[in-house]
Amino acid sequence: MEINVFVILALGIFLAFFIQTVVGFAGTLVGLPILLLVIDLPDAIAYMSIFYFISSPVLVYKEWKNIDKQIIIRLALSSIIGIAVGVWLLTFDKPIFLKKALGVFILCYVVYSFYKDKKFKIMAQLEYVFGFLGGFFSGVFSTGGPLYVVVVKNTAVDMQAFRATMFGILGFVTLIRVPMLGVGGILNSSHIYYSLFVLPFFGLGLILGNKMHKKLNEDLLKKCILILLLCSGFALMLKS
Repeated sequence: MEINVFVILALGIFLAFFIQTVVGFAGTLVGLPILLLVIDLPDAIAYMSIFYFISSPVLVYKEWKNIDKQIIIRLALSSIIGIAVGVWLLTFDKPIFLKKALGVFILCYVVYSFYKDKKFKIMAQLEYVFGFLGGFFSGVFSTGGPLYVVVVKNTAVDMQAFRATMFGILGFVTLIRVPMLGVGGILNSSHIYYSLFVLPFFGLGLILGNKMHKKLNEDLLKKCILILLLCSGFALMLKS
């Protein structure tokens, strides 16, 4: 791996999991566009999935008592189906189409975030639709978090419960996604090998995120994230 590729990979993973640890989601939305500067989409998804697979047990263990398990149970089956469809699409390796689609998805998320304080009432039947879509985007982009946010916000009693439940559902999705990526040939031993060298930067992101999530001004941080996402969304569409 060339040094410039390694630097961008390490930076993307660090920022992704720093953000993920602070706010409970959006790590891939921040990290994936950075990784796509130097590697292809399937490789970027493989690296992101490896580090989610490592971080999820730690975060779920720490927040276990605050997780709303019933939401995860209700979303489980539809999410598994969505992940399978997303990974299947990713194996076709259409980078131009997928990068443009990712850019559109990011911009849609930015627009949605402006209305994040409004609680969208979702009928029980629609939870399965959001579960499928969340799984689909997790499979093809590793970015299903925003879809799950819509569902979790309807039941979370406070920010702590919301953050913990997001860790739970994303942990479950990761547990399902990684084996599917392996079976689909998207994730291989070379990804695991190079991930070992990025591991210290990943760990630093987790440590700083845990230290800072109670100290940082979350509103200011989220605004900065939205600006970064806005730029990355346009960049993906124009670059393609």
